[in-house]
Formats: sequence, C-alpha cells, structure tokens
Amino acid sequence: MRSATLPNPNRMTLLVLREAGQPAKQMHMSKPLIIAVPLVAILSISGLIISLQLQSNQTIARLEGQLQSQNLKFEAVVSDKNAAIERLQNEVISLSSQSQDMMNRMERVAELEDQLQKFIEKYGESDSSALSNLSALSLKGLDVDDPNEQLGVGGEFIAVHENEIEQLAEHTKDQFLEMNAMLDEMEKNVPLTLKRAKQTQYSLSGTPSEWPTLSKRLTSNFGYRTDPFTGRASFHAGIDIGAKQGDPVYAAAAGEVITTAQDNSHGKYIIIQHPGGLQSWYLHLSKISVSEGDFIKKGQTIGQVGNTGRSTGPHLHFEIVKNGKTIDPLPYLQ
Repeated sequence: MRSATLPNPNRMTLLVLREAGQPAKQMHMSKPLIIAVPLVAILSISGLIISLQLQSNQTIARLEGQLQSQNLKFEAVVSDKNAAIERLQNEVISLSSQSQDMMNRMERVAELEDQLQKFIEKYGESDSSALSNLSALSLKGLDVDDPNEQLGVGGEFIAVHENEIEQLAEHTKDQFLEMNAMLDEMEKNVPLTLKRAKQTQYSLSGTPSEWPTLSKRLTSNFGYRTDPFTGRASFHAGIDIGAKQGDPVYAAAAGEVITTAQDNSHGKYIIIQHPGGLQSWYLHLSKISVSEGDFIKKGQTIGQVGNTGRSTGPHLHFEIVKNGKTIDPLPYLQ
C-alpha cells in the first residue's frame, strides 16, 4: 500500500480553465514567486506614480517660476509704459510751450519786418541822415533769454487728462503748420526786404552827414562873401571850419576816394564819390591818409587839418557837389 504524498507548503497549484470539453490545466509554481510578481508590479507602479508625481511637482514649480517671472516682466513693462507716457506728456507740454514762444518771436520778427518796410518807404529815396533810425530797428523787440539765468516758477498742481494732452498736441500741430506757412511767406519776402534795406543803408551811409572835424566853429559860410585876399565880392563854394593844425579830418560819408591831389588854390585835397551823384571835397589839408580807389567808411579818418594852398590859416574847406553843382553842405551835416 502506497503512502500518501503531503502537499509542499512552498508550492501552489494554479488551475487554468480552458474551453468546454477540454480538461483544466494545472500549473505548479513556487509560492514566493507567486507573491513576488504582484509585489514587484505594485512596487513598479508605485515607483512610476511617485516619479510622475515628482516630475509633476517639478513642472508645476517651474511653471510657477516662469509665471512669476512673466508677471514681474509684465509689471516692469507696465511701469515702463506709464513712465514713457508721462515723459511723452511732459514732452508734448514742453513742445507746446516752445511752439508758443516761437510763434511770439515770429510775430515780433514780422512786426520788425513791417517796421523795416515802412523805414525803407520813408527814407529809401531821402537824403536825410537816418542811419541811426535804421540801427534802432534792431532785434531789441526780441527778448532773448539768458540760458544761465535762474528764473522762478510755481503754482498749484492741477493734473491733466489724456484727452487734454491730445488736444494740446493737436493745437501744437496746428501752430507748427501755421509757423511753416509764416516761414514760407518770410522766405519770399525777407530776401527782397533785406536787399532793399541794404540799398537804403548804403544810401544813408553814403549821405554826407558826418561832421568832418572835431571843431564845429564856422569861419566862412556857403555863398557870396568878401574875398579874404582881394577884398572883392566872390562866391564861396563850401564852408570853412576853423580848427587846429593837424586835427583829424573825417569822411562825411562812405564812398570811394576818386581824387587825392595838390595845387596852389586847393592845397592838398581829397574828393570822395558817394551814391546819388554826391561828392564831398576836403581842401587845405596838411596830410592825406588815403589813396585814390580806396573805399572808406563814414567817419573814417582821411587826413589832417592844414593851411596849404590859398588859405589864411589852419582850417578845413568842406564842400558838397551834387551832379556837378556845388550846394550848401550845412543841411546835410548833423
């Protein structure tokens, strides 16, 4: 009689049920293996889950960092944008102030041009001495600020809205358009006005109105007189100005020296040609300081008082010739 076989406690039998009509299949496996396989699977799944959890946490932390960085950048951009807007607003205000100041200056320039036009119309064809009036039409009407001067400002702070800035910018734009139109008009008119002004100034500077000596003591007038040498009636073509020997003689007006000469009657003398057919003559000089062909300025020293030629003592014989005819110089002299 056979002895009964005791089951192995370390082994397990697995029954695999098959299709109907087929016997079940038995599989004998080690009990530790049966337990280890699900345990390994559970551990693997747990490890995967933990790994995914860690990766997820890292991803979330990274995304949170990126989001925080983006928020900081966005805040910086917004801050920069606000600062830029404020700068633009201040620039618009400054530009508006500059445009208004420029408009005021251009208006004053236009007024000066109008005064210059009136001056030219009044004195352009006149023989009067009005050069000082021309120089008075300077830019004294244009107040030029000293950049180093510290000027005070103040007042209540009143905030401006965006629509007010837009309106200010639009107004400034209109002002610049208006200034461009004014500049276009000036470009047409000013060169002609300046040309006429230069012609007028040349005419005025060429008008013999400057007293030719330091002394203003007349010893003989223009016209008929008793000749100092013969005692007979004679015509005196100029005026005699008593002065000291060697005193400077000044050009009565700007012009070109056309004659420097000497003879028994005139002594040493100079003739200067001026605009408008005028000439000024300077006789009885002791010294001539210019040469023929020289262009001289009004008031320039051209010689010295003397007693040469037909003269009884140191003096200057001064005369003006207009279109070949002598005229009384006194109405010209200041």
